[in-house]
Amino acid sequence: MTKRERNWLLLLPGGAWFLIMLVLPLTVVFIFSFGERGDAGGYVPAFTLEQYANLPARLTAFENTMILAPIGTLISMLIAYPLAYQLAVNTSRKWKTVLLVLVIVPFWTSILIRSYAWIYILGGQGIPNLLEMLGIEGVRLIYTPFAVLIGIIYGYLPLMVFPIYVSLDRLDKRLLEASSDLGAKPFATFMQVTLPLSVPGIATGCMLVFILLMGEFLIPALLGGGKVFFVGNALVDLFLQSRNWAYGSAVAVTLIVIMLVTVTVYMRLISRLNTQRDDVSIM
Repeated sequence: MTKRERNWLLLLPGGAWFLIMLVLPLTVVFIFSFGERGDAGGYVPAFTLEQYANLPARLTAFENTMILAPIGTLISMLIAYPLAYQLAVNTSRKWKTVLLVLVIVPFWTSILIRSYAWIYILGGQGIPNLLEMLGIEGVRLIYTPFAVLIGIIYGYLPLMVFPIYVSLDRLDKRLLEASSDLGAKPFATFMQVTLPLSVPGIATGCMLVFILLMGEFLIPALLGGGKVFFVGNALVDLFLQSRNWAYGSAVAVTLIVIMLVTVTVYMRLISRLNTQRDDVSIM
């Protein structure tokens, strides 16, 4: 057996899994998006662009997703980076494991239970009630974009922390010492050494959180109370309640295209930043 044949043999299981579990379902959804809704729901074979022409009817869901998902990703990154930096750089080995476990602890409980906890905290008996006792009345937090934003940040923050932590933990400490020996102040060392070298971790964390948020539906459904819809909520409605599979497929295909374009642009930007960083380091 040649090396090329052996490589193809090793790739066969993963390639078959990729084809069956990803490519074929996406192909079916793409075909359905050009069909029509049957009289009793479901899908009727056809070739029409009517479903794509009706996309503006779900514009609010796309707007909420495209606004809250990037904002949630950005805020998660801003919160996660100092935490990951503290764990990787300023925490002793004895405490790292304990603190990392504390970061993981929320995942030990269902996201459903955690979301219901936030319903109570942001609801009338939670923070608004405390504010009312302090003389601040009329504050509404639950079933608002703010509540959904809090929920997605809380739910996905650990996924942002770990890639950044791994990137910082693997950082060659000799580079920091060399920067200090050359007279750089701590802030300059952070901006010129630590931050650029942690870009891969930041990029990975942002990618994980953003992609998952684009398809999120449980947190908006619970904390949004039917008033803050994501595309995921629209898909659940179209496939399971309205049974308009053709229209739901068109919405799903559009979401996938938006994600592909966004991720491609993001990865090219990160690649360009890494190239500029390498050029500067060579100079």
